[in-house]
Amino acid sequence: MTYGKFAYLYDELMKDVPYEKWVGFINKQASMYGVKGKNLLDLACGTGELSIQLADNGYSVTGVDLSADMLAVAKEKAEEKGHSLLLIEQDMSELEGLDLYDIIGIFCDSLNYLQTENAVMQTFERVFQHLKPGGLFLFDVHSIYKMNHLFIDQTYAYNGEDVSYIWQCFVGEYPDSVEHELTFFHLDSRTNQYQRYDELHVQRTFSIEQYETWLSKAGFELLEISADFLDSKLNAESERIFFTARKR
Repeated sequence: MTYGKFAYLYDELMKDVPYEKWVGFINKQASMYGVKGKNLLDLACGTGELSIQLADNGYSVTGVDLSADMLAVAKEKAEEKGHSLLLIEQDMSELEGLDLYDIIGIFCDSLNYLQTENAVMQTFERVFQHLKPGGLFLFDVHSIYKMNHLFIDQTYAYNGEDVSYIWQCFVGEYPDSVEHELTFFHLDSRTNQYQRYDELHVQRTFSIEQYETWLSKAGFELLEISADFLDSKLNAESERIFFTARKR
């Protein structure tokens, strides 16, 4: 999934996303599992908001994203905040030629944008290849419960001063997948008129057991599965599932 005009409006629309909770999760897991290094690869880094906050926390961050538009926004933001992030345009399922990292993360349910089992398995294999021995692989995904009960047939809306959207969710082509139809309106300051843009985002998730199997096949040791930023115990109605794995 690549982003077009949406890349330049993303931060305004997602300003309530609790990035600080992801930072806290990363810090806690790194401390708990004895990761000393601070070299971190942020896959599907988007506009770089999380990457920048991680840099603020002392990490040496490389950001990878499929969208050149997202990376352009990330570069400008990082420079404004005094960070020199290495930003690379790549598909995470075809990751190659990068350094070895202490931590690799795929956050904000970005893994759910991969539509096939093969793409997820390939991503896990590429992550394994780019981790140092003992390095951590951290990622979160939407639960099957959230996909089928909180997204399907739902409509969400946001009405801001300069940006508004209508977000409709429909059953996707694959099992446990959803199609997000986004229509958003942006006020053009030059013309004082609203411009309409439409985008389709598709996400798919899999069972916890399936992710466990793929991690094992890729060579990882699964350390922990948690829910909702470690704030609650994993249960049938957990919405966001977090995985912590280590390269053997």
